Amino acid sequence: MSRIPKEPEEIFQEFAEDYQAIFGNDLKSIILYGSGARGEYMPKKSDLNFLIVITESAMDRLREALPLIGKWRKRRVNIPLFLTEEYIASSLDAFPVEFLNLSDSHVLVFGKDILGELSFDKKNIRLQCERELKGKLLLLREAYLDSEGKARGLGQVASASLTSFLSLFRALLFLRDREIPRRNSDLISTAAKELGFDESPFTDLLRVKEGTVKLPREKMEETVEVYMRTIREIWKRVDQLEMEEG
Repeated sequence: MSRIPKEPEEIFQEFAEDYQAIFGNDLKSIILYGSGARGEYMPKKSDLNFLIVITESAMDRLREALPLIGKWRKRRVNIPLFLTEEYIASSLDAFPVEFLNLSDSHVLVFGKDILGELSFDKKNIRLQCERELKGKLLLLREAYLDSEGKARGLGQVASASLTSFLSLFRALLFLRDREIPRRNSDLISTAAKELGFDESPFTDLLRVKEGTVKLPREKMEETVEVYMRTIREIWKRVDQLEMEEG
């Protein structure tokens, strides 16, 4: 019977052996990322996320991995992110924030520590932070209006967007040459102090997302409104970073 692991490390050997059996020497790396790598894994609540690095030729054999997707999904393992070394190297200018987040919190399960070898251009990161903040704020406003002020809808809107903004906080702290906390609660507090914004809406929404609190409709509406206003203040600060660079 499939068992959900109490700790991510419990499945590392079996998971790696399964993919080694399929890809052999074409398997270059298996890396855990996300909550499991940050020490925030919660059995039966958290999913486990793996990056699997294979060769270009192995990408044409992904069909062979289909049986493993179903097997491991029963143990709360998400569909792995399959990439090649060439794809990663050529994407650091276009998607630096995503790869910075992968690199910042990861655990090597098998093979070469490709993420540990990455380096990033701060100008590319700042530009993506500005673009992502502005774009996601527009989507957040639209989703807010679409929720019609209903508490459940507001909670879903905020929870869905929070992960993206936490990723951007890591990138903004990197731009400021600050140490990036591993735990999300510490990340929010550190980013708020560094960038000078109100951390309370992010902290409240993190608790909602984690299921530790349930806010009444009035409080949820107020929290989401402050959340959107604070995000607007943050992207203005990112604009100032561009002027400081200049």
